[in-house]
Amino acid sequence: MKNPEKLTVRELAAMMDHTLLKAYAVKDDFKKLCGEAAENGFAMVAINSSQVRTCKEFLKGTNIHVGAAISFPLGQTEPDVKVFETKKAIEDGADEIDYVINIGELKMGHDDYIRREMEAVVKVCRENHVLSKVIFENCYLTKEEIVRAAKIAGEVKPDFIKTSTGFGTSGADAEDVRLMKQTVGDAVKVKAAGGIRDWETCKKMLEAGAERIGTSSSIKICEEFRREREGK
Repeated sequence: MKNPEKLTVRELAAMMDHTLLKAYAVKDDFKKLCGEAAENGFAMVAINSSQVRTCKEFLKGTNIHVGAAISFPLGQTEPDVKVFETKKAIEDGADEIDYVINIGELKMGHDDYIRREMEAVVKVCRENHVLSKVIFENCYLTKEEIVRAAKIAGEVKPDFIKTSTGFGTSGADAEDVRLMKQTVGDAVKVKAAGGIRDWETCKKMLEAGAERIGTSSSIKICEEFRREREGK
C-alpha cells in the first residue's frame, strides 16, 4: 500500500469508485457520472445493477469499470438470488460486483451460510474475470462479527471486503478498516465506503489500509488533495 502522502492526484483518482446509488437518479445523472469518471480517471462507477447497460454504453472506449451493487442495500435475498443478479449484471457488462452479505445470518452465528453465500458469488465473478467485493455493513456488527466475516473472506478470497453500503446508520470507520486489514492480511484488499466526503477522512481510510474508496464526493476529494499538494 502506497503512503497517501506520496500519491499523485491520478493515483488517488484510480482508487476511487465514483458512486451514484440514489433511487431517484435518471439517465442524465448517469451520463454525468460516467463523464466525470472518464475525465478524472476514477477506477469505476458504482451503480445499482439495473443501470449497468446504460453506464457501459456511456463508458464505451474508456478503461473505466462499471460496478454493480448486488442485493443492495440490505443483503436480505437468498444466495441463489444474489448469484442470479450477479450473473445478470455481468451479462449486461459489469466489470466489478459489490454484494451485501446477509447481516442477520452473520449475527446469528451462521458462519457456514456466510461462507456458502460468499463462495457462490465469488465463484461467478472469478469465472467471468470480474472483481468481487463483499460488503459487511459494519455499523450493524460487533468487532467480533467483523473479524469472523473477514476470516471467512480470508479463506474464500474475494478481491475486496468493504465496510459499508452508505445506507446504514453510519459509514466507514478507520478503526474498522484497520481491523479488517489486519484480519485478512495481503490475501484480500479492503474498500472503505460510506460517509467519506473529504480528503482528510479519505486519508485516514488509506492510512488504515484501504486500497479503494467508495464515495459520491470523488471530485471534491481529489480537488482538496490537489490543493494540499500545491500548498506544500
